[in-house]
Formats: sequence, structure tokens, C-alpha cells
Amino acid sequence: MAEDLKQVADMITANTIFCTKEVLTSDEAAKYMGISKSYLYKLTMKQQIPHFKPMGKMCYFNRLELEQWLQSNRITTEAEISQKAQSFCMKGGLK
Repeated sequence: MAEDLKQVADMITANTIFCTKEVLTSDEAAKYMGISKSYLYKLTMKQQIPHFKPMGKMCYFNRLELEQWLQSNRITTEAEISQKAQSFCMKGGLK
């Protein structure tokens, strides 16, 4: 029972850190994003994700930049595409 309570307390602490901490380590960033550290490493090596290397080795990540990156390349829903098509046709389409 005490071990279960400790695990719950650790989870709450970890989740609170993600919500309040602005700069994340690689471990924290991978957990925050729900990806493996190896995949995060690949993204940094390909310079596909914003990160900082102030001392040349350790990578750090800005939590807000990670959120923006995660929300990039949004996929448009079928309803949104249909609405755009309808608006386009109502305006006269291509002239």
C-alpha cells in the first residue's frame, strides 16, 4: 500500500513538473511528448525539432516550443475541406 502511494505521489510530481517547468531535459521531453529517447535523438540529429545545446553535449528543450512543434502540420478534417469547397463554389470558383 505504501509503495502504491509513493508511485502515485511520484507520478503527480512528474506531471506537475511538466506543467510548470519551462526547460526540459531529453528524458523529460521524451516523456512529455510520449516518444522514445531514441526517436527524440533522431529528431534532434536531423534538426527537425527545436532544441538547445548550451554546452555542446546535453540537449534541452523549451516546453512551449515543443507544444508548438507537436501542433504543427495539422491535418484538415473532411468537414473543414467540405466547408472550404462549398465557400469556394459559392464565390464563383475559378474565373
